[in-house]
Amino acid sequence: MNTTILWVDDEIDLLQPYIIYLTGKNYNVLTASNGEDALNVLTKSIPDIVFLDENMPGMSGLETLQEIKRLHPEVPVVMITKSEEEHIMEQAIGEKIADYLIKPVNPSQILLCLKKHIHQQAIVTEQVQQNYRQEWSDISYMIDTATTIEEWQAIERTLTKWDLELENSSMRSLIEDQRTQANAVFSKWIAKNYESWFSGDARPILSHDVMKHSVFPLLDKGEKVLLCVIDNFRYDQWKTIQPLLSEFYSIQSEEQYTSVLPTATQYARNAIFSGLMPLRIQQMFPQYWVEEGDEESKNQYERELVQTLLDRYRRHESFNYWKINESDFCERVIAQLKGVQTPLNIVVLNFIDMLSHSRTESKMMRELANDEAAYRSLTLSWFRHSPTYELLRRAAEQRFTLVLTTDHGTTRVKNAVQIIADKNTNTNIRYKVGKALNSSSKNVFTIDQPKRVGLPCPNVSSTYAFCTGSDFFAYPNQFNYYAQYYRNTFQHGGISLEEMIIPLVILKPKA
Repeated sequence: MNTTILWVDDEIDLLQPYIIYLTGKNYNVLTASNGEDALNVLTKSIPDIVFLDENMPGMSGLETLQEIKRLHPEVPVVMITKSEEEHIMEQAIGEKIADYLIKPVNPSQILLCLKKHIHQQAIVTEQVQQNYRQEWSDISYMIDTATTIEEWQAIERTLTKWDLELENSSMRSLIEDQRTQANAVFSKWIAKNYESWFSGDARPILSHDVMKHSVFPLLDKGEKVLLCVIDNFRYDQWKTIQPLLSEFYSIQSEEQYTSVLPTATQYARNAIFSGLMPLRIQQMFPQYWVEEGDEESKNQYERELVQTLLDRYRRHESFNYWKINESDFCERVIAQLKGVQTPLNIVVLNFIDMLSHSRTESKMMRELANDEAAYRSLTLSWFRHSPTYELLRRAAEQRFTLVLTTDHGTTRVKNAVQIIADKNTNTNIRYKVGKALNSSSKNVFTIDQPKRVGLPCPNVSSTYAFCTGSDFFAYPNQFNYYAQYYRNTFQHGGISLEEMIIPLVILKPKA
């Protein structure tokens, strides 16, 4: 369908060459010589865009603009005027004009304006799709030849870039297929290389390295640090909220690190705060380690683990620790933050973790976040409207250096695989730890000697089994029920790029 333009100008007869030019470009042009006639046209037809002369007798351009916005606020209005007076421009901008052109205008300016405000999305989408087609084979080659964690981090960054750019495109299924391919190859690479990270010096930054790698150097420089750990925070979610944080922070470094297995709070987050692998926590501080079968919270000793880390490194910094599960408490933390001079300040935000769990349990939440794009959108909405945004803004005002990270990400699970286990096996559907684990799936990664990779053994014969890609475990009894219940939910604990390759960002407050 042709684009319809309403052109309002008291000298409309002199603009016939423009109208002929636009008609030749397949635009449908309606005209009016004053504000009253323009509003009459708008009662019968809604144009795609309005070109509006600012200086007209009778109802002025600004008065007409106000009425147009009252009737049809969604229609873009381009103001055209001879005047360059600043107050007129400001008033027009305040009334939310789409653009501002100074007479005399030429046809190419008008055409450019139409492309910018009417056709931009289609032009951008087509260009993005073309760019992705050209890069598709390069990404596939990267996936097939990756041999280092740095290369897998680059793959995750590249896939995330295209996830974001193609989320409203007809080619969205193509990038989803390529991510599936990447996760299949990545899972095999992890199965082949993971144990070697604990038997030599060459390994990536893991969960228990985060404090030493990113926080301690800042403290050594005398900086006041706010370590913000957002549970279940994927790399694509970081890229979604990054523009909001850029209002008051500049990025000093943007890295990715690798979560330890299992990609679950009990293991990964306790490793962050203790600077130790889970087995060492259990051995050195058994009072702070909660076994899989215990009913108490698996992460209730985080403050104590931070203190053990500082003590081991003979660091004498005082620190604050807050775990935020609700908005009211976040507002209290904001109040406490003012005037804080404590060198190390740690805040744990559990909202995204709660979001993923509520999405599993609530049919309405499943509808709201039915795929990755919707999940990102919910994350952005939460961040923009929650006290978390205000917390980080106030931290910038108080000149905190912000270290923003997570303990692990999540992945959307789609395929149920059967597993047989004893009654004492844990309940997580992405990994199992117990005796006599048996699954028919060839894609399950099993660790038969957990101590070799820094994992505790609840029993002498305990093994760990991890789902890869988009698989999840279900028991044979009521298999179909649980397969349907958990399918397309966001889970963690297993092996995927989204769960393991996660953001570690240092931000400096802007002046």
